[in-house]
Amino acid sequence: MGRTTIDDEGLDGEFVRSIRAAEKASNAAFEITRIGHVVLRVADLSRSVAFYTELLGFKVTDVYPDTMMPGGMVFMRCNRDHHGVALIGGSDGQANAREMHHMAFEVATLDEVIRARDLLVSKRVPITYEGRRRAGCQIAVEFEDPDGHALEVYWGLDQIGDDGRSRPADEWLPRDSLASAIEEAPVGQEIKLLDGTLKP
Repeated sequence: MGRTTIDDEGLDGEFVRSIRAAEKASNAAFEITRIGHVVLRVADLSRSVAFYTELLGFKVTDVYPDTMMPGGMVFMRCNRDHHGVALIGGSDGQANAREMHHMAFEVATLDEVIRARDLLVSKRVPITYEGRRRAGCQIAVEFEDPDGHALEVYWGLDQIGDDGRSRPADEWLPRDSLASAIEEAPVGQEIKLLDGTLKP
């Protein structure tokens, strides 16, 4: 089943309805406000740091030597937070990347998604997906880091209003290329390239 397939029957099925019925505990002792950071094990710490800094633009904040964390550890940031991604070296061989599905990084403009894709292609990083998602409707490019961890750079993720409802499936408009995602926008998503020279 492809990423542009919408299973209307499955979306209205008993399994989906039962999961949607899950409610936040009314007596919750705390409330998580956002995803904070991700820590990944990698085979070659220097290679992975180069990938995250040179290709994705992260900045190194702090580094632990092997004496503080077996394999060494590097903290990296993309904003004012001390770290959004941390890497721990010393993994035996390639990481199998089976436990984590993917990690996503938001950018401020659609132009940046295209620039990210173009940079990754120029550096021969295989693109595993590009286009518009289904639920969430973000426009994205997906690829893998040197250890096979699936990564996503995206723009335009739907925001949930005060009514708590998400966009209905018949408005998702999934597309399997940046060009086709840009051609037609779902209701409320303003597709605008700031740089007219970019080729989706």
